[in-house]
Amino acid sequence: MREIQEFTLEDLKVHLSENALSGQTVVLNMGPQHPSTHGVLRLVLELDGEIIVNCIPDVGYLHTGIEKNMEAKTYQKAEVLTDRMDYMFAMGNTLVYTLAVEKLTGLKSPPRADAIRVILTELSRIQSHLLWLGTSAMDLAALSTFLYTMREREMILDVFELVSGARMMTTYIRPGGLWRDVPAQFESLVRKIVKEIPRRMIEYESMLTKNPLFLDRTRGIGKVDTKTCLAYDVTGPTLRATGMAHDVRKANPYCGIEQYDFEIPTQTEGDCYARYLVRLEEMRQSIRIIEQALDKMPYGPVRDANYKFVPPPRSEIGVSMEALIHHFKLWTEGFAPPKGSVYATVESPRGEMGVYLESNGTPKPYRIHYRTPSGPLLHALPVIARNHFVADMVGIIGSIDIVMGDCDR
Repeated sequence: MREIQEFTLEDLKVHLSENALSGQTVVLNMGPQHPSTHGVLRLVLELDGEIIVNCIPDVGYLHTGIEKNMEAKTYQKAEVLTDRMDYMFAMGNTLVYTLAVEKLTGLKSPPRADAIRVILTELSRIQSHLLWLGTSAMDLAALSTFLYTMREREMILDVFELVSGARMMTTYIRPGGLWRDVPAQFESLVRKIVKEIPRRMIEYESMLTKNPLFLDRTRGIGKVDTKTCLAYDVTGPTLRATGMAHDVRKANPYCGIEQYDFEIPTQTEGDCYARYLVRLEEMRQSIRIIEQALDKMPYGPVRDANYKFVPPPRSEIGVSMEALIHHFKLWTEGFAPPKGSVYATVESPRGEMGVYLESNGTPKPYRIHYRTPSGPLLHALPVIARNHFVADMVGIIGSIDIVMGDCDR
């Protein structure tokens, strides 16, 4: 057993300034027990009075090793792990992995499956923003907002449970299409949601948008410019709040999303309040996309018919020996894509999410690496937080919306 070694001043010198080591500034641990760091993020703050002069993020409290675990499993079994990274966008995690596998194998998702994929990922975006809105407002003492947003989020999770049997870790989107078609009541439930949420958003805005206490805690706080965002590879609402209209759905469309009419919301101030306004408008734009996808959703199959990569329907297994053999081999041996490497991206609620996938011609991925949006956001946090009061750190963390599950994989 290794002996426990205490840190010495020499060990800390690489992280802290001379002022901290000499006692002129104070070193304060924020987290990982602090409720506003969600139990898994530790920030080492260097303070001059109440002013933050340095911030050192310390990750590792939620290390999962997901990427290496995926490399030890077949392509189908690895997919289950994708839901566990950004658990607020499980549908999107699965989708980006699926898109990469489809690039490797040449599988094509049917038009109906593409429309359902778009609907579910945009619903995921809305429910993620609802959770962000409720928790970030609660961190700033607006407790009632959380109770309102959870009400609507439950409606969306009910839809996920309807189609997949699970409310969060769904693994519903599969290479070549979907696990199964949506039930008959799917469309009516989704239409009820997209009709209800805009009305409910008026209630959220009445509580926050012109609330003087909320404005004091968000306007001019956590400002960042486009140049800094690009330097740290920051994307998503944080980048768009600086005035740059970058969105993967426009820059690199997927699942036929280019056929739908929607706008990319932007603001120019780059502060916590601007990020709040961007996310509110993003929810409205997601509703626009969902309504169009419902109107245009075609009939037809929801899975590719290439049974070398896609499991055959259960209805065929009992009557077709070939289907039974394909089913047996897929779930015992897996499928082996041709050698090659691909990169696929989607737009998550926090920014660009991508996956690099490399095949060596065997049933297990040779290399998987995710480009997740929360990592760059965490890297940029020291720059965003510098010269702010320590009390503002809670609002800044909430406004950039970090999910630690996709930071340390």
